[in-house]
Amino acid sequence: MLRKILFILLALLILGVIVYKPAATSEPGASPTDPAKEDLSRIEFPSQDSIPWKPRFIRPEDDLESMFGKEWVHIARFNRIDRRHVYPGMTIKVPEKIENIRNYSPLPAEYKPAKRHGKYILVSLTEQWIGAYEYGRLKFSIPAATGSDSHKSPTGVFRVDARHRNHTSSLYKTEDEQAQYPMDYAIRFHIGEDNVSYWIHARDLPGKPGSHGCIGVFDESMQNRVYGIPEKPVLVDARKLYDWAVGEDEYEEDTGELELLEYGPVVEVVGDNPRRRDSSFLSFLAKK
Repeated sequence: MLRKILFILLALLILGVIVYKPAATSEPGASPTDPAKEDLSRIEFPSQDSIPWKPRFIRPEDDLESMFGKEWVHIARFNRIDRRHVYPGMTIKVPEKIENIRNYSPLPAEYKPAKRHGKYILVSLTEQWIGAYEYGRLKFSIPAATGSDSHKSPTGVFRVDARHRNHTSSLYKTEDEQAQYPMDYAIRFHIGEDNVSYWIHARDLPGKPGSHGCIGVFDESMQNRVYGIPEKPVLVDARKLYDWAVGEDEYEEDTGELELLEYGPVVEVVGDNPRRRDSSFLSFLAKK
């Protein structure tokens, strides 16, 4: 009898492990195992501590536009993610009040070290965010994706020394292996001792650190060209930052080729990659 009970319990345990995945009708919440690291509600950004939000599970019929209408842009920026990377099975953060994030920026409106500089780029690894400063005042700020934990972006104070509007990676290819990975609107800010170059450039944004050390920003125009989606590009931060930092208003005509620059903007990279919350904390959040 005891053996039969143990067998039944073991069978139930195995069945529970196999079938547990949030279904389309599940309440918003993350898989406790999270094997694909697809739960963005676990990524901890200090600036979001004062903004009430809840995790929302993405169902097969969901996308940002259908869920949030014209407000989807704010949700994307809040999660540091592009539309291409919002897919069924993942979990994102949704603020309780959308007005709390319409002007969301985790960086200070004024930054003292930038006061002597006409152009100063501040990169926060902790917040996965970039600020563009003019004489210490924040002109605009944008989300980013920096180096993964195994390929962290270098920290310190650097200076832009090259631009390349049509840059591509010499090491990595697109997912279909058909072309070198595009790095449109590339701004080089550092060359390491191992001769590896670090750029700020157009990139896919997965909502968390994910590059090999470079710093990526939104560019749906590049995604449309390479992947065919989204149909109507909206998020084009890479070009905005490029034009502001190293565009033709600051330098001579841009031919699209690699060009060395003198006296480029200062780039300061600070902090460390964001931490991950554990599943027990998210269980508590989902029940609130």
